[in-house]
Amino acid sequence: MLEDRYLILRFNRGDRSVLHRIYDKYGDDLVSLAAALLLDVSLAQDVVHDVFIAFLESAERFRLTGSLKGYLATCVANRARNANKTTRRRRGTALENVSEPACDALSPEQAAIFGEQFRRLTEALQQLPYEQREVLLLRSHSGLRFAAIAKAQGVSINTVQGRYRYAVDKLRSMLDSEADS
Repeated sequence: MLEDRYLILRFNRGDRSVLHRIYDKYGDDLVSLAAALLLDVSLAQDVVHDVFIAFLESAERFRLTGSLKGYLATCVANRARNANKTTRRRRGTALENVSEPACDALSPEQAAIFGEQFRRLTEALQQLPYEQREVLLLRSHSGLRFAAIAKAQGVSINTVQGRYRYAVDKLRSMLDSEADS
């Protein structure tokens, strides 16, 4: 996006105020991505904060070659993967800590239906293996291409495509079986 390239140009030249604009533009999406990967909102906020600190420290040498949102999403996914490895042994976190999106424009009935659908989806996502959940969220939520996800995960494109396909099939199976019962 042209605006992102302009922001990075200003950022590289020492204008730190653009970091606030970048955070305003992508912060909520990145926290949502991290929360879905980590199943812990406070840890997700910490991960996004760490990504922006590292981004700030790389100001002079950072070069944007693709999508800024994709780059930041990849950084969040990498840090989330590291955080999962660190915390996996110590504790398990319930998905109830993930906040639901605001539904201000919906009627109470629509909000109740949306809330139930959101709950079912998050429970199904929680049951996916981490690698599949990461691929699914990076592809669907952040719009990254399979090649970029493969590079970030250090695996082949075929592996990423397989993980994505398995994740979609498992979600479909879980949600369909729940709807049938």
